[in-house]
Amino acid sequence: MPGPTKADGRANGRDIRPQRSGLIAAYLLVAVAIAGSAALIFGDVTAAAPQVVEKAVAATSPTPAPAQSLPLPLRPPPSGFRSLSPAELTAMSEITTDGLRLPRIAPDGWMPWIANARRFDPSGPRARIGLLMINLGASEAAMKRAIEELPAEVSLAFLPGTPDLPRWLAQARAFGHESYLMLPIEDQGAGERGIRAIDSSADTAENLRRLRLALARGAGYVGLVVSSPGPVTQSETILRPLVKEMADRGLGLVEINPAPGAAAVQRLTDELGAGYARSADVLDYKLAGEGVLGNLDRLAAWVAQSPSGRSARHAFGVMQPDDETIDAIVTWSKRLRERSTMSFVPLIGHFECRDACMARLQAQPAQLRP
Repeated sequence: MPGPTKADGRANGRDIRPQRSGLIAAYLLVAVAIAGSAALIFGDVTAAAPQVVEKAVAATSPTPAPAQSLPLPLRPPPSGFRSLSPAELTAMSEITTDGLRLPRIAPDGWMPWIANARRFDPSGPRARIGLLMINLGASEAAMKRAIEELPAEVSLAFLPGTPDLPRWLAQARAFGHESYLMLPIEDQGAGERGIRAIDSSADTAENLRRLRLALARGAGYVGLVVSSPGPVTQSETILRPLVKEMADRGLGLVEINPAPGAAAVQRLTDELGAGYARSADVLDYKLAGEGVLGNLDRLAAWVAQSPSGRSARHAFGVMQPDDETIDAIVTWSKRLRERSTMSFVPLIGHFECRDACMARLQAQPAQLRP
């Protein structure tokens, strides 16, 4: 992604961007040995202001070696994902005493939010746009269409109560889609199909139990998606142990929040060291009669603008799975490929990883390979 950006642009007379600062690309991290200690950094990172990654550094021997910059590959691998061995995949999961299989940070440093992310070509235009389709699983027909017909760059977020979820996650990956789980929260229909929602009236132990039950429903996802605001997401007391659990398990957190300014979710990911992405753009609100296609065009036009003296813009839009939306994305993406002003990238290209997140990565010198 481009360097730290402030979403200061306006579209149609209204501010459609939350404030951002200190953004860096979480997707392309680097392993570096500096001053006798191995550390991962993102591009030209300093403790005060992380910068954009345009190069990767590879550790080529088991012993510390001088830092060495290598160009990133021009194209992602055919699958779009890193190739991890069965042993590496097994190391990123644990079986709890009550029999749940949960994601975790592997002993060698692999984190699910990096290992399971889709790769993309970083040499394209620095202006970046992405799409996230949420709440997949309520309709099998819509889910199947989304997986099979949407461009691979579209990231997908599944309801944890989706029947046969592991199969659908595997199918999404086979079609090149980066996958997420919806965080089950009260008043958002999360209590269907046997999934107990995280509830503002439940105690911490119970909410953690419900979170772990949701996490155990599948594997191979990058992190969780939460819709804000609400009683749970507005309370740092309720959120703190939940975000800590996600961060400690190496998961990213995506927030859908139209409110301006930093929210509790964002503050906690910053403090606890989790990768974080945020969008205020819900594109299936059919505003002004233009429908989804009009909203897609409007978001793309905002991203394509290059304010003088500022970094290139980036943003991702969010939508629900239905036939009209899927048709609109397919039509829009074909037009987008004819434009050279922006890159269409998966959601990982819009993540930020601030100081505590970066420190966690620096402690794992073997975590990433270009």
